[in-house]
Amino acid sequence: MNILDQLAEYSRLRVAEDKKKISLEEMKNIAIQMKNEKLCDFAFEKTLKKDGLSFICECKKASPSKGLIEPDFRYLEIAREYEAAGADCISVLTEPKWFLGSDEYLKEIAKTVSIPCIRKDFTVNEYQIYQAKTLGAAAVLLICSILSEEQLGEYIKICDSLGISALVEIHDEKEAGMAVRAGARIIGVNNRNLKDFTVDTANSRKLRDLIPDDIIFVSESGVKSTDDIRAIREIGADAVLIGETLMRADDKKAKLDELRLS
Repeated sequence: MNILDQLAEYSRLRVAEDKKKISLEEMKNIAIQMKNEKLCDFAFEKTLKKDGLSFICECKKASPSKGLIEPDFRYLEIAREYEAAGADCISVLTEPKWFLGSDEYLKEIAKTVSIPCIRKDFTVNEYQIYQAKTLGAAAVLLICSILSEEQLGEYIKICDSLGISALVEIHDEKEAGMAVRAGARIIGVNNRNLKDFTVDTANSRKLRDLIPDDIIFVSESGVKSTDDIRAIREIGADAVLIGETLMRADDKKAKLDELRLS
């Protein structure tokens, strides 16, 4: 199995273990109750619709390709820095094995900041969508490479029922068509191939014309410089997701300012 297959298989094992603690029906009821208690207005996608390029800044401790990124993972401090620096949304890794993420990171960050958070994980079961809602996520990641078109459409509808957004991630032309047909309102092109973790920032440019203008377009991963940001602006992207570049910056506010003002 490639890395993505391993990540998806481990997600299935995690879901099975989580269901032993809280059943699907219980998790669904908790999520629905939270919807009824709070105003659900699809804050994540509304934020990305603003004029200009939006910045989704990522909190992650490690990755399969780079290993440990920040041993002293000051996730709440990092989230506050991002918000103070003008980030529009925050992406929080919750995958525990390869990314050393945690549901608690998301839960605490969502309570701490006022900007929308997306749960960055490998969604393979509807359970994880309801779970994300209970953790405070305003959006979830749905990766076309590990889902069928039928699952994708079903999961988008579940997100809609909870008032949260789905960032549908694609890697090639086939997945672009799949995402559009399934009803995605936000499509992200991952410039990193999750099967071998090679990076090609031209992937966003290659797939841009396949995405209708009324769908929010996000360029994900591999963004390192102001030149990268200018290229992303040129293709008419609505948002960019930046992870490692910001995580490795000593002064995250200064780095984000540099990228935002480029």
